[in-house]
Amino acid sequence: MKELVIIGFGGFGREIAWLAKDCGRTVLGFLDDNVEPGLHGAHRLLGKACDWTKFSDAEFVVAIGSPRVRKKVVNVLASEGLTAFATLIHPSVRMDESVHVGQGSLICAGTIATVDINIGEHVILNLNVTVGHDCIIHDFVTVAPMVALSGNVTLSPGVEVGTGAAIRQGVEMAAGSMLGMGGVLTKNTEKNTIYIGSPAKAFKPLPEFN
Repeated sequence: MKELVIIGFGGFGREIAWLAKDCGRTVLGFLDDNVEPGLHGAHRLLGKACDWTKFSDAEFVVAIGSPRVRKKVVNVLASEGLTAFATLIHPSVRMDESVHVGQGSLICAGTIATVDINIGEHVILNLNVTVGHDCIIHDFVTVAPMVALSGNVTLSPGVEVGTGAAIRQGVEMAAGSMLGMGGVLTKNTEKNTIYIGSPAKAFKPLPEFN
């Protein structure tokens, strides 16, 4: 199995290094535009994201929590020729064979995805997320720890769901929208808007997700 290079050396990137080890993968190091190359504690910084070509024998994941930043980085890498990404699913994750997971997605420990679920590319499902039947989770979605998605929920591209939030069955979150920490969403959202509270209501606009 190929060595793994993680793009993004924030806290989440280091958590993904842990996920990778639990998956039996060897982490060669990190690429990050904002950190100097060299050893940083137990971690090895290999260079900037554009240096991926120096490690063409490795596989890559983008471990950046923000959907907007993650998509921007993936688009730049794709323009440079990097179009294939590793998918990491923690051994503790429970999901039926009817669940489809796209490339580049990262599914962390304790997550449960039941049946007939479609998870797109470069999706993050963080620790202890539950995903009910017939959910559709589109590309570049980020779901924080301990989120509960009821059945038939749709998370459009670029959606972000905060820690401990819950979404009612059949609800659709529009592209680029966000549900804040602990929010309870009972109705569909508008694009590029933050929702907070219980029941969650529109709070303020977000930049366009594109």
